[in-house]
Amino acid sequence: MKKTAILFPGQGSQYIGMGQVFAENDSEAAQLFASGDRIAGLPIHKLCLEGPMADLTRVVALQPALTVINLICWQQLQKRLPDFVPACVAGHSLGEYSALHAAGVLSQEDTLKLVTKRGELMDREGNANPGGMRAILGLSGEKVAQMVNECQGRGQVVVANYNTPAQVVVSGDDAGLSALGELCKSEGAKVIPLKVSVANHSPLVAGAVPDFSAFMQDITFLAPKIPVIFNVTASSLDQPEDIKDVMAKQIASPVRWVEVIEQMVDLGVEVFVELGPKNVLTGMMKKILPRKTTCVCLQADTPETIEEVAACIAG
Repeated sequence: MKKTAILFPGQGSQYIGMGQVFAENDSEAAQLFASGDRIAGLPIHKLCLEGPMADLTRVVALQPALTVINLICWQQLQKRLPDFVPACVAGHSLGEYSALHAAGVLSQEDTLKLVTKRGELMDREGNANPGGMRAILGLSGEKVAQMVNECQGRGQVVVANYNTPAQVVVSGDDAGLSALGELCKSEGAKVIPLKVSVANHSPLVAGAVPDFSAFMQDITFLAPKIPVIFNVTASSLDQPEDIKDVMAKQIASPVRWVEVIEQMVDLGVEVFVELGPKNVLTGMMKKILPRKTTCVCLQADTPETIEEVAACIAG
């Protein structure tokens, strides 16, 4: 089998109808939806299949909903390749919890418990500290970080995601985002407001960290069976307590996605598979990997695309 990395998407990849074909044709997929409904205490299955999008994108619903779809896609790939062991896994922000399950760190049940609590706490912080996020296109991470420093005292804004060498997401309050946005536009960058209700990965949600850390103490974390490349460190961790610590910090820390992928390339990964709705991460990959790379990038969230991925991995 080819040396493969499995990547799980996070918020922003959702769409109405995601997971429907699996739920209709596979009892285990339907059971995962039922677990999501029960653990979240929300109609996750109905929201994924019918919406409305405004309700699905609420952070309290979206975090368990998107995780259910990621877990179903992983479940389906395992059914087709029961002996497959990835070289490494990672997830973008929320997707990191799906990666922890794939690596054997968390059970399905505990994965859904954690993302449900995370969503509740981040929603609480978002209501207490209103803010948003914007994508900055056309400037390096270093340049945007420098501009963030120049905006100190003009509201609150930080770098939230280093997505590609020329795509950075910033997070903060309206004043900080507006000040930085104008500065970036003056340098020729494109600034795109994101459809989120919370200033993720910023000090505005840092109040969730101690409560989430306390909640995790009753959740069983096992040592990873395969390497997980973490958002906060851009490296792997082996000890369950270290993983708990970094997952609490992840809420208010930047996502170092470019470094995560570069680390996987250094490990010799030949195939990158985005398992979950849409192809946001696959689009990023094409901007991170060298132009003449021999690495293959695939995405799967339907039976047909899962079959294609399984055939590619099997070689």
